[in-house]
Amino acid sequence: MATLVLDNGAYSAKIGFSQEKVRVIPNCQFRSKTSRLKTFTANQLDEIKDPSGLFYILPFQKGYLVNWDVQRKVWDHLFGKEMFKVDFTDTSVIITEPYFNFSSIQESMNEILFEEYQFQSVLRTNAGSLSAHHFFSSRPSELCCLLVDGGFSFTHIIPYCRSKKMKEGIRRVNVGGKLLTNHLKEIISYRQLHVMDETHVINQVKEDVCYVSQQFFKDMEISQMKGEENTVVRDYVLPDFSSIKKGFCKPREEMVFSGKYKTGEQILRLANERFAVPEMLFHPSDIGIQEMGIPEAIVHSIQSLPEEMHAHFFQNIVLTGGNILFPGFRERLEAELRALAPAHLPVSVLLPDNPICYPWEGGKLLADSPDYEEIVVTREDFEENGHFICEEKFDI
Repeated sequence: MATLVLDNGAYSAKIGFSQEKVRVIPNCQFRSKTSRLKTFTANQLDEIKDPSGLFYILPFQKGYLVNWDVQRKVWDHLFGKEMFKVDFTDTSVIITEPYFNFSSIQESMNEILFEEYQFQSVLRTNAGSLSAHHFFSSRPSELCCLLVDGGFSFTHIIPYCRSKKMKEGIRRVNVGGKLLTNHLKEIISYRQLHVMDETHVINQVKEDVCYVSQQFFKDMEISQMKGEENTVVRDYVLPDFSSIKKGFCKPREEMVFSGKYKTGEQILRLANERFAVPEMLFHPSDIGIQEMGIPEAIVHSIQSLPEEMHAHFFQNIVLTGGNILFPGFRERLEAELRALAPAHLPVSVLLPDNPICYPWEGGKLLADSPDYEEIVVTREDFEENGHFICEEKFDI
């Protein structure tokens, strides 16, 4: 029996059979300005000729799966002939859901997976549990790990001890990739160019030029200097979708510091935006979100757990998710935690090679583990006992 691993995120779905490679696919539908009537699903995004003013239709709102019509369309596309050609009668699925998911959403998901798609068996779990499984498989000597999951809607901090998640230590910071992109759109619209409709383009800008500052106020001073002394400023060439398909950063030596460019490209000049946007992960209060930043939330989480575990957690902090890929994020987090943690405890923050697919890789390992059959719910179980059996078996 084949096992399909689907890490169903609010921004992208990481999907693949446990024997094959993973693919990262946008978990949403799109409409473009030019072809108003046609709706594009998931990776059909590449077929859109002019992706300016893309209209996103997302299955997730505020971190929870609420739009089932869109999610069904995306899943139909993923499981269908064009993509994975899933044979439901002979397939088991490992699927992820958010932490503290609502039971009504869980029940809808059970019904859709078992009754509509008719998978043979299902394992519904959190992405963090898969990441923890991955971590403990690669380091069998470790007892505890603390996952920082930087997602699209939130950043979660989840402590695991011997592969069990410790619910009392879970913390959520309501800052995710979506908020950062939206904030960058607002700043650019206010300062230079109206880009409130250009989510897709500005998301690319964020990924290309933003970084986490190690010394915020020092970088702030540099970003206000004139001419060559300003080492922070970058010129970003916006795509026009005819000759320039994808935006890019102008190399430093080609930048013109005074006057206009002779070439006709559309340019965004970004200075303090580059580090002020990701700074919200560390200080959400900067934009009026009255919450702790990630380093404080980590310390808060660890302090709520038994004292003899503290040393293990500070030494095994693992970063997953796409929102922690900003250059300098790991170093800054480690430095801030070093300042906040007790002096006698060593602090170590681990950034895996591919943080986005880290949970998926964990699911792949789990699918191949000998006790996999014992933790899933089969279709017969579900037909006999209904939702009750899922509640009992899945550690959510």
